[in-house]
Amino acid sequence: QVHLVESGGGLVQAGGWLRLSCAASASIFSYSTMGWYRQAPGKQREVIAHITPGGSTYYAYSVKGRFTISRDNAKSTVSLQMNSLKPEDTAPYFCHAISFGGGEYWGQGTQVTVSS
Repeated sequence: QVHLVESGGGLVQAGGWLRLSCAASASIFSYSTMGWYRQAPGKQREVIAHITPGGSTYYAYSVKGRFTISRDNAKSTVSLQMNSLKPEDTAPYFCHAISFGGGEYWGQGTQVTVSS
């Protein structure tokens, strides 16, 4: 059984910061691309950032320069540092893993709310 468990969401004022973490099952972490998605109300789920096992990163244009994704292979965790938050960043955020073998996994989500 593969588990992804997010933490770190909450309520913050615009301009503030939050740090999300995702603890993943060690059985898949080291060879999985890990990512963060969000789904604002009435919108499709969108990728925010992802990081490969080798450390290569991708960021959506809307968060580039404000968010930083990182991974700790020893602890099987992936984090998302979110700075300069905006009200439009409000959404539930989901941890995502896609393994080398093609397995795809999702966390339950953690709510991020940015007040203006």
